[in-house]
Amino acid sequence: MNEVDISIVIPIYFNQGSIFKTYEKIRDEIFPAFPGLAFEIVMVDDGSKDESYSEMLRAKEADPRVSLVRFTRNFGQVPAIYAGYAKARGRGVVNIAADLQEPAELLVQIIRSFLDGQAPVVAGRRVSRDESLYRKRSSQLFYRLMRRLSFPEMPDGGFDIVLVDQAVKQRLIESSESNPFWQGQILWLGYPVKYIPYHRLRREVGKSRWTFGKKLKYLLDGVLNYSYAPLRLFSAIGIASFGLGLLYSLVIVVSYFMGKSPFEGWAPIMIVVLLFSGLQLMLMGLIGEYIWRILDQVKARPRYVIRDES
Repeated sequence: MNEVDISIVIPIYFNQGSIFKTYEKIRDEIFPAFPGLAFEIVMVDDGSKDESYSEMLRAKEADPRVSLVRFTRNFGQVPAIYAGYAKARGRGVVNIAADLQEPAELLVQIIRSFLDGQAPVVAGRRVSRDESLYRKRSSQLFYRLMRRLSFPEMPDGGFDIVLVDQAVKQRLIESSESNPFWQGQILWLGYPVKYIPYHRLRREVGKSRWTFGKKLKYLLDGVLNYSYAPLRLFSAIGIASFGLGLLYSLVIVVSYFMGKSPFEGWAPIMIVVLLFSGLQLMLMGLIGEYIWRILDQVKARPRYVIRDES
């Protein structure tokens, strides 16, 4: 029998000031709700340059149920989650953020649903959030695109906090995808998912490192890795362009025999050249994205490098 029932994985990146508070929140509000369960906490430092690791050491000194992993550099939140999965021993593994934005009641509900056997995957689905208008709108757009292009079953608002059983965890760890879209990988596996709606709280300590560039890269991971839509879009543009070119050719021929010139001067030529040159460059960029991902996959580099663990 596994000696740990539930493992709580916490990826950490510049979370100084909130790490020990997150630990205390788990210790004081989660553990007492399940007095018969054996817990462990796995904290993964994703190359933080502040005092995050010192705070992680403080939590470990306070509680032997805390174990630590530290990367050599910043590899990203998803690799940090997978590193936590690899170290976790629980029959259920749940990841949470160290920014105190998920209410403790949500984690209690998720664990309870898992223990009741409702599904091998239990996730918190955001229905509202105490954040800026920009973050609200950008998140809505992100997941709307995910639903339309890659994952129709993706819930509105997405999900970040997820509890998976041993079978799902093992499938995720075994995946060799070099640029993983984590939520997409969970949905792609096809296991039943139980969603629990919740309200995301305002961040009280520090600032988010989830920049626009990281969001855009993650969006491309989700679309290019799981959808043919970009290639089909450019194929459709190519067919439409061919049709317009054929129609314009007919216009020119008819105008010639009627003794007329439909468009004179260099302006129409420049418009056509610039328009289709731009489209060609966009298509080359899209093909380059796919080629880069193929190259990255073929290199088969490790997802992360561990500096030390305890």
